[in-house]
Parts: sequence; structure tokens; C-alpha cells
Amino acid sequence: MSKISKNVILVLLTLTSSSFLLFQLYYYKHYLSAKNGSGLSKSKGSRIGFDGTQWRAVKKFIMLTSSQNVPVFLIDPLILELINKNFEQVKNTSHASSTSECKFFCVPRDFTTFALQYQLWKNEEGWFRIAENMGFQCLKIESKDPRLDWIDSLSGTEIPLHYICKLASHAIHLVVFHERSGNYLWHGHLRLKGHIDRKFVPFRKLQFGRYPGAFDRPELQQITVDGLDVLIPKDPMRFLEEIPHSRFIECRYKEARAFFQQYLDDNTVEAVTFQKRAKELLQLAAKTLKKLGVRFWLSSGTCLGWYRQCSIIPYSKDVDLGIFIQDYKSDIISAFQDAGLPLKHKFGKVEDSLELSFQGKDDVKLDIFFFYEETDHMWNGGTQAKTGKKFKYLFPKFTLCWTEFVDTKFRVPCETVEYIEANYDETCPWDSLAPTR
Repeated sequence: MSKISKNVILVLLTLTSSSFLLFQLYYYKHYLSAKNGSGLSKSKGSRIGFDGTQWRAVKKFIMLTSSQNVPVFLIDPLILELINKNFEQVKNTSHASSTSECKFFCVPRDFTTFALQYQLWKNEEGWFRIAENMGFQCLKIESKDPRLDWIDSLSGTEIPLHYICKLASHAIHLVVFHERSGNYLWHGHLRLKGHIDRKFVPFRKLQFGRYPGAFDRPELQQITVDGLDVLIPKDPMRFLEEIPHSRFIECRYKEARAFFQQYLDDNTVEAVTFQKRAKELLQLAAKTLKKLGVRFWLSSGTCLGWYRQCSIIPYSKDVDLGIFIQDYKSDIISAFQDAGLPLKHKFGKVEDSLELSFQGKDDVKLDIFFFYEETDHMWNGGTQAKTGKKFKYLFPKFTLCWTEFVDTKFRVPCETVEYIEANYDETCPWDSLAPTR
């Protein structure tokens, strides 16, 4: 074979080998690496997960609410927790510098949760029409306004509580927050009516709506998440900490109305003056303890007044609060004194049966009882002022819920009946403590 022929063959073999090598490199980069998740393309349009159903549903929802000036904000616990863990990075992210990977809105799940302050929503019907035109299937959950139960003629008025809008296989859960007295936000129970399709979304997995909830009004900020501009609580961790303790119990307005039909309300000057002073004292105590970061709840006669008649008992002559002893802080006394409430009595000690009493205006007294936890019960101590004799009052274990009382958000024992019955035993039934006139 001539020398020229050998060179031609060598060139052909080299070209063939090079072509095969290039094919292997191409196959590895575009097929095997994509399959194994090891090669993430940074080019626009190939962002991992950005073409997923979840991200598209959230994007369309945000476009819809933004175009209609509906001020929704993200309250989804899972996504907020992820944002909080990467908060500094997320805060400094813009559209220009947004990552090519969908890290938050593409976490596999059936729904994403947002919230809306209802008083800021101006065009509800128009919003629904546009949502349906964009491909959403929307479900509205509404119920009677519990605040109107006090007014019998308005007790049937319904308000929106939850909206669920589904696009393909992903749903947006929009929790409706209503503004309540005391500058806090309330949402209602997601109670399904008979005609609602239970298979529309996995209702049992929804994290808001299992019971009514109350939250401090959050300050909001706008951030860019997965290329989308969203509003979130400025302090996501604080909002997350509120969620497991947000359960709300409404005052029993109908029962209170029945109570006053049986026992006329005391409208004497003395009663009205006491209730006014007691309300002021309660609100001052709430402000003082909140500043200290101390949990407390309505106790004894104050709790009974809330539960039985939705008001302060006019002949009780004092205000009663409870605090877990583990929440005791050494500067409680000085904080109340700085607020204008001098210490009147101090019984017991931190280790055993502590009770504090502060003097308010017009001889209205604030009593704070500290509760101690045992294996199967709670207890608080009492001391007779004149004799110094000590008492121990036992309570079944209880948890705390929010309620509204004298235009303020307060905690009360969730197991209210058991708590009150323990406070007023068989020798003095609580439901017999009614005015005699």
C-alpha cells in the first residue's frame, strides 16, 4: 500500500475517533448528567423546576393578585421556614441576580398558602372572573360572622373565610384575615358544607383552618423568591412561632345574651365605673406583660365573666390573671410599678405558692396567680391575708387559646369549662354565682 493511502486511512481513523469522542461528551452532558442531576444548565429557559406545575400556579396567582391590586402575603409555613433559613441571601436577591434553580416554590406539595386582609380587598367578584379566565377553579368557604352573634338580628350574616384556587394539580389556599378590635387579625374555621367536593384538594393537609386563629398584625416586606416578587412577614420566625399557638375561642355571645335576659345587667354608677376601671387595668396589664414577653391568661372571676357573660362581672371588685411559674421574671414587680401600679401584697415565693397583688385606680385590684405543673395536674397557691393560712388549688392540665375580651386579645384556658369548674368546686358552683337582684 502506498504511503499516501496509509496517510488517508490514518486521517479517516482520527476523524472517526474524534467524532465518536465528541458524541460521547454530548451524550454525557445532555442525557446522563441531566438524568443523574449533576449537570445544572445555567442558560435562561432551562431553570430547574421553573417550568413545573407548582411554580406556574404560584406565578399566575401572583400575576392575578398584582394586576388587581390585591395585597396578599405568603404565610405558607414550609416556604417561610426555608426563606428564614436563607433570609440574608433571599433579602439580597433581585430579578437580575435570581438563582437559576427553583428552591422554594417547587418543593413537592399539593398547595401553597397565602393570606389576605379582607378590608383591603375592593373587587372580589371581578377577581374571581379573571381567575377563572386564567384557568383557575376557585372554591369559596364562608360562614356567619361570629362577632354579630351578640346582635340577634344580624347573626346570620356570612363573611368569606377561605378561598381555594386550583390550577392543574396545584392549589393556592388563600386565608382571609379579618381585622378585630385590639389591632389583631383573625381567621375562621374551614368548615366544609355538604355540597363541597371533598376531593377538590386534600383539605386535611391544609395548615390553616382546622380551627379559628388569631395573629398579631405582621409588618410586611417585599422580596424576590424564585424570580417572583412576594410579600412576606418582615419577621418570618416570629410569625412561624405564632402558628402553633394561634387557636382562637370566640366569646359565647348567645349564652351571654340569655344570661342577661335572666339577670338584668347592673347599670348602676358604681358598676359602670368599676367595669371601666377594670377594663383599663386589664389593658394596662396586658401591655406591661407583653413588653416583658410573659404569657398570661384570664383567671378566676375574670375568666368566669368572659365565659358566662362576655363582660366583666360588676361585683367582683378585682381583676385576675394567671401566669405559669416558668414564665416568671424578676422584673415583673418593677415593671408594674413603673406602669403606675404599686405592689399591694406579695404572698409565697417563687419556689412555692407565689401570688402578687397590685393596686389600680379607685381600689380596683389586680391579682396575679402563678401556676405550678405536676405530673398529672396544675396548681396554684393561696394565702389568707388576715391569718396567713395557705391553700392549694388543683386544676387539670390545660392549654392556652386566644380570645377577645374588652376590645383586646387575651389568652384563656382552651379547656375553659374544666378550668372554671376546678376554680369553683362543688361547694360553690360557678353557674350559681349570679346577681341576686
